[in-house]
Amino acid sequence: MACLLETPIRMSVLSEVTASSRHYVDRLFDPDPQKVLQGVILLYLLQQETSSTELKTECAVVLGSLAMGTENNVKSLLDCHIIPALLQGLLSPDLKFIEACLRCLRTIFTSPVTPEELLYTDATVIPHLMALLSRSRYTQEYICQIFSHCCKGPDHQTILFNHGAVQNIAHLLTSLSYKVRMQALKCFSVLAFENPQVSMTLVNVLVDGELLPQIFVKMLQRDKPIEMQLTSAKCLTYMCRAGAIRTDDSCIVLKTLPCLVRMCSKERLLEERVEGAETLAYLIEPDVELQRIASITDHLIAMLADYFKYPSSVSAITDIKRLDHDLKHAHELRQAAFKLYASLGANDEDIRKKIIETENMMDRIVTGLSESSVKVRLAAVRCLHSLSRSVQQLRTSFQDHAVWKPLMKVLQNAPDEILVVASSMLCNLLLEFSPSKEPILESGAVELLCGLTQSENPALRVNGIWALMNMAFQAEQKIKADILRSLSTEQLFRLLSDSDLNVLMKTLGLLRNLLSTRPHIDKIMSTHGKQIMQAVTLILEGEHNIEVKEQTLCILANIADGTTAKELIMTNDDILQKIKYYMGHSHVKLQLAAMFCISNLIWNEEEGSQERQDKLRDMGIVDILHKLSQSPDSNLCDKAKTALQQYLA
Repeated sequence: MACLLETPIRMSVLSEVTASSRHYVDRLFDPDPQKVLQGVILLYLLQQETSSTELKTECAVVLGSLAMGTENNVKSLLDCHIIPALLQGLLSPDLKFIEACLRCLRTIFTSPVTPEELLYTDATVIPHLMALLSRSRYTQEYICQIFSHCCKGPDHQTILFNHGAVQNIAHLLTSLSYKVRMQALKCFSVLAFENPQVSMTLVNVLVDGELLPQIFVKMLQRDKPIEMQLTSAKCLTYMCRAGAIRTDDSCIVLKTLPCLVRMCSKERLLEERVEGAETLAYLIEPDVELQRIASITDHLIAMLADYFKYPSSVSAITDIKRLDHDLKHAHELRQAAFKLYASLGANDEDIRKKIIETENMMDRIVTGLSESSVKVRLAAVRCLHSLSRSVQQLRTSFQDHAVWKPLMKVLQNAPDEILVVASSMLCNLLLEFSPSKEPILESGAVELLCGLTQSENPALRVNGIWALMNMAFQAEQKIKADILRSLSTEQLFRLLSDSDLNVLMKTLGLLRNLLSTRPHIDKIMSTHGKQIMQAVTLILEGEHNIEVKEQTLCILANIADGTTAKELIMTNDDILQKIKYYMGHSHVKLQLAAMFCISNLIWNEEEGSQERQDKLRDMGIVDILHKLSQSPDSNLCDKAKTALQQYLA
C-alpha cells in the first residue's frame, strides 16, 4: 500500500474528496479493480498519523456517504475493518473529526448488516463514548442513536447502565435540539424494555427538578410531534411492564393508554398505527383493568377492524408508490391488530364477544392462519388462543367457523414459536365441552400430540401431554387405548422422569384421567399394571414437591377404585407402607390423598373387603384412622370417621 501514498496520488485523492465526494464514492465500487484499490486508500489515509486532520475528516465524511448506499457497501466497509479505524479516530482532540467519525459510525451501526456486538468488543469504547456526550449536540445525537440501535437485550442494557447511561443521557431530554431530545428518548425506551433495574432507577431520576416519568408525560401530549409521543409512551409502557410504575397510576391510565389508542386511528400514518397497536398490546397484556379501559376508549375494537383493509382496492389507488407502501405495511398492520385483539381478549368474556362480533373477524383470523408471513400467522394463532379461553365461543363461533381445521393444518408444519401457541390452543379445543373435540380426534390428533411429547422444546412437551390429558378426560375406552398405544409405555415413563416439572405434572394428570371409571382402570392395569406401579413407587420415593406426590397418591386412589386393579396395591407391601406413611404426613393434602386410597380399599360393599380390612388393620391403619378422626382439619377428620364406619358396618 505504501506505493499508493506517493505525493501525486495523495494530492489527486484529496482534490477528488474535497471537490466531489459523490464522484469518489462512485469509484469505490467500480468494476475496475484499480479504481477500487484507490478507494481503499480512504480508510488507509484515515489512520495515517501523517494525514492532516482536514484530510481525515474528509475521508470520514466520504466513508459516511458510502455507508448510506447499499448493504453491500456496508459489508465491504466492515470487511475492511472500518469500525476499529473510526473508533480510533474518536481519540483525536479535534471535534470536527470526532463528529465526522461518529456520524459515519452512526450510519454503519444503524445498518441491519452490522453486528451490534462490534460496539462492545473493546471495553474502553463505551466509557469513552459517555465522555464524548458532553462535547457537542452532534456528539449527543449520534452517540444516543448508536446506543439505541446497539442495545439489544439484557447484557447490553447492563453494560450501558453500569457505565452511567441513565445519568449521562437524562439531562439531554431538556436539550434545545429536537434531534438530541428524540435520540435520548429512544435510548431510554431500549434501556427500560423488560429491565426492572433500569426502570426502577428511571422512576427516581430528577432532571431540572422534575422526575423522569413527568417529563415523559409532557412529551406525549398532543401538541408534540407524533414520533415523540409514541416513544414517550413506549418508555412509560416499558417502565410499567417492568414493575416500576403501577398499572393504575394516572400517568398510565389517563396519559399513556389514551395516547397509544390515538396512535391507532385512521388519521395516523400506517407505520405509526402499527407501532401504536403493538405497544398498546404489550402495555395491557397482563392487566384486566387496562384491557377493559382500552376496549371502551375511542371505539378501539371497531377501529382495529380498519387494519385489515390494506392495501385499498387497486381502482382507488392511482399512485403506484402508495400501493407499494400499503402492500409493504399490510401484513404489519394485520399482525399488530391480531396482537392487540389477543391482549384485549385475554381475560374478559364481554370483550371477547365484542371482538368476535366485529365484522368478519373470525374469517380474518382463519385467513391469518394460512398467511405466508410467519409473524402474521403467529399473531393470528395468538389471537385465536386468547379468544379460545371463552367457553361460550368454543361452543359457538369456533364451531361455526370450523377453526380446528386450519389449526390442525398449522400444527402439521410450523416453526416452534407457532407450534407452542397453536398446541396450547388445541388444549382448549379438546376440553370436554368443546364441540370441536370429536372432529379433532378423527383428524389424527392423537399421533400429532404424541409426537409433540418427544420434542426437545419443553413447552411443546407440556402442551402435547396437556392436550392428551384433556382428550382422556371422561373419554371412552377406545380413545384411551389409542392414546396409550400411540404414546407407548416407554414414552409415558420417560415423561414421568422428565426434568421439567410441568411435563411431569401433566403426565400424572394424563395417567389420572386414563385411570378413571372402573372398567377402564381394570383394563389398563391388566396390561400396564406392573409398569404403572413401578412408576408410582419411584415418584413417591423421589425428591418431588407436595403437588407431584399428591397427584401420584390420587392415581393410586383411582387404581384402588378398580375391581381387580386394587389387588395390585394389596399384594404390594411396599406401596401399602408408603400409603401408611403419607397418612401420617405433616401436609394435609398428602394425608387426604392417602385417605382416599384407604377408603377405596376398605369399602364394604365390594368383594374381598373383609380380607383387605383385616390386612390393613394388622398394619396399624385403624389406629391411624382413630388419630385422624381427632384432626383439627374438618375435611380430614370427616374422611377418617367415614373410613372407620366401614370397619363397624
